[in-house]
Amino acid sequence: MSYPQQGQGHHPQQQQQQQGYQGGYAPAPVQQQQAPAARGAGANMKRRNPIGAWLGLPMITFGIYGLVWFFKVHNELHEYDRRIDNAATNALLSMLFGGITLGIWPLVMWVKLGGRIAEAQRAAGLQPSCSGGMGFLLGILGFGVLYYQLQLNKIVDRYGDTPAGQQVSLVA
Repeated sequence: MSYPQQGQGHHPQQQQQQQGYQGGYAPAPVQQQQAPAARGAGANMKRRNPIGAWLGLPMITFGIYGLVWFFKVHNELHEYDRRIDNAATNALLSMLFGGITLGIWPLVMWVKLGGRIAEAQRAAGLQPSCSGGMGFLLGILGFGVLYYQLQLNKIVDRYGDTPAGQQVSLVA
């Protein structure tokens, strides 16, 4: 294997730089500034009817859809932005076995959902408007799912007609 001799296989600019540095290594050539890299990408979430998710389907399914909704929302938030931890299984288990902790575990997961939605709004380039405290208060009054679904739909609406599961870019 042969190595190029001085002056062979180099550009004229590099030759001039190397001649100025006899006996040592030449500094690395200056890189031109590149455009800022994309922050990431994720799968778009499903747009749901807030009234249907809040009242219609839970009534038809005797409350089972509420568990399905809670699981799916957590899973979709993780698929949308991988920086949001995947708490879908934990969320479902908190609802199923929350009685062991006297209902505290489900309340913690419910409030954390508001924070996860706010993180997703930030990643979409929106001003975060979702609050875990507001979700908690509205949840006590029975309007929590309605509030959270309206906040989730803001993220989905930001991407227009992009179908659910389609790759979308994250701004922040």
